[in-house]
Amino acid sequence: MGTTAPRSGPSTSTDELRVSDVSRTFKVEGRNIEALREVSLVCEPGSFTALIGPSGCGKSTLLKIIAGLDRPDRGSVSIGGVPPQDKCRAGALGIAFQDPALLPWRSVRQNIALPLQVLGRSPRHHAARIDDLITLVGLEGFADARPGQLSGGMRQRAAIARTLVTDPSVLMLDEPFGALDQILRRNMNLELQRIWLAGRPTTVLVTHGIDEALFLADRIVVMQRNPGRIACIVDVPFARPRQAALFAAPEFHHLEDAVAAHLFGAAAGTSVAAVAPA
Repeated sequence: MGTTAPRSGPSTSTDELRVSDVSRTFKVEGRNIEALREVSLVCEPGSFTALIGPSGCGKSTLLKIIAGLDRPDRGSVSIGGVPPQDKCRAGALGIAFQDPALLPWRSVRQNIALPLQVLGRSPRHHAARIDDLITLVGLEGFADARPGQLSGGMRQRAAIARTLVTDPSVLMLDEPFGALDQILRRNMNLELQRIWLAGRPTTVLVTHGIDEALFLADRIVVMQRNPGRIACIVDVPFARPRQAALFAAPEFHHLEDAVAAHLFGAAAGTSVAAVAPA
């Protein structure tokens, strides 16, 4: 549905993300729960893909497998032709979760520097990069503040800066704004687009928000549960950069209704192909 979204400029990422026939089963209270079944997906270098679906459809499990935090029972994942664990060890894969997980005894600057230290790199040699990221995420004047002195949105921006400090070519985002109120979440959507456009890493976002997925992504992967699998893929046709006014545009709401029809079909476990767009 739709066409590939126009690109605003070149990407610094050359890494294609390839998920091939990935399946994952968990044992829960003596029962086998099939979280994912034969999921295949290709994300072009510099693309922004959103995963959306009902609770229990395996989208966060898929993200963790892509990020190298879990392994599939069957199938494979490669990023730029190598396993995701290799990208993690090289600092080329960044991940942010709903909880910013900032260390409370560290300043914003020190929290951002943490991945460099984990990789054995000197934060002193990357001071200019850290300063640039503080400016990029709009935290000028708060470099020495502790997390307890920041608002929720500011903490999440610090977490995103920390994710970007190693210049990752691939970015994984698991509901990064899920704990924020609607107004702040929308502002953070605008901020994330601005930050992403600065480098265009190959990005996968897990979200429950259809409007968030439509505003940020080039395409939306709708997942179905029992077992978790891809129900359909919706291309997002809106040119970048996208402005806040897009949220109120008729064409935005038309596509939002169409995605919702697909999503509710997936949640009900019915054939998504039988759910007609609005």
